[in-house]
Amino acid sequence: MNEALLQFIWQYSLYKPAGLVTTDGEPVIVVHPGRLNRNSGPDFTEAKIKVGDTLLVGHVELHLNSSDWLKHGHQDDAAYHNIILHVVYKDDIGKVADNVPVLELTKCIPQHIPAQYSALVNNLESIPCGNQLPSIKDITKESWLSRLLAERWEQKLGEWDELLQQSAGDWRNLLYWRMAANFGFKVNATPFLMLARSLPLNVLGRHHENLLQIEALLFGQAGMLNGDFKEEYPNELKKEYRYLKQKYKLEPIAVHLWKFMRMRPANFPTVRIAQFAALVHKSLHLFSQIIETNSEREVSPLLEVKAGKYWDTHFRFDELQELPSEKHLGAESVRNIIINTIAPIQFLYASRQGVDGLQEKALQLLDTVPAENNNILRLWNDTGWNAVNASQSQAMLQLYNNYCINKRCLECSIGLSILKSIPGN
Repeated sequence: MNEALLQFIWQYSLYKPAGLVTTDGEPVIVVHPGRLNRNSGPDFTEAKIKVGDTLLVGHVELHLNSSDWLKHGHQDDAAYHNIILHVVYKDDIGKVADNVPVLELTKCIPQHIPAQYSALVNNLESIPCGNQLPSIKDITKESWLSRLLAERWEQKLGEWDELLQQSAGDWRNLLYWRMAANFGFKVNATPFLMLARSLPLNVLGRHHENLLQIEALLFGQAGMLNGDFKEEYPNELKKEYRYLKQKYKLEPIAVHLWKFMRMRPANFPTVRIAQFAALVHKSLHLFSQIIETNSEREVSPLLEVKAGKYWDTHFRFDELQELPSEKHLGAESVRNIIINTIAPIQFLYASRQGVDGLQEKALQLLDTVPAENNNILRLWNDTGWNAVNASQSQAMLQLYNNYCINKRCLECSIGLSILKSIPGN
């Protein structure tokens, strides 16, 4: 037993309600346990408790031992002067505050609850409840995943809101920045975002019909055109960039920020920048095109681009590859962009602009995209719980990273179902 588990038991009334009495022998009926308070002050507020013949309305404080009241200094804290009930696991010293009845729960808590909680938090498996998941109702899991997806997006979009403010509310600019970061695919997301922020979208707009100039601006701002080159193409880029840099007073980012080590050549930042240049060249006004789409079939053609001809035979400047290959943005990469940029920006735009139905479209968009396949999702697959689409796979990533790893079983709908269940039933 710990205080978090005791709060959980009180919040969901997982004790035996019949025969509750205070340590003074007065009967107790919990009309409403109150609202869990995660800030400073009493554990539960707005509770309704009937003690004897008196209905009390106010705050409830919980402790493992009644003596904890004194250890925590509540006797000198005005925030605890209006407590209507002191709930304890064990009453070790009796009543600690005048006119505050004490309720001991030791004998009222079914033993399977702390036992099952202990089994969860002490389980060394990556997913502590993995062997119990088959017993959880599908509706419980599906409704929990819906809430987790919303939670995941709210966390992500909080950061995006800051970027939106920094871009003076320009949604096209936000998409440009986030799309660039997405082209970095985690390893190079930060330098890609820095590159985009160093190169104003309106500058690219003036040259978006000329692919060579778009490439020169992007590679130049990436700091990749400072060397001496043997081949004609990088020298042309360098010449174009020298002029454009002067014209727009641009300052490139540091080239050492880009990571090439332990990457497949097809994911080298040089290839990704060339593909991003092709996307800008193809559709500078992407925002207006994607904001209304609600299926992978509609979005994918907008993102299917190929790096310029030079990159058919290169992964880096001046280094000829053995076997030529076109550098298309693959289907998996396109889906990654839909999941991590297109759908979230639709959701953010809808929530901030109050556009009816667009939030649902963002959710529908993820429903049309196949579930991701990575190490975390394979852990879920091993338990027999398989994501059917990207909506569910995103939510399962949130569940694993934010709950399972940190053993937050008491805040999880699945954990609640397990703790409420009676073994053998």
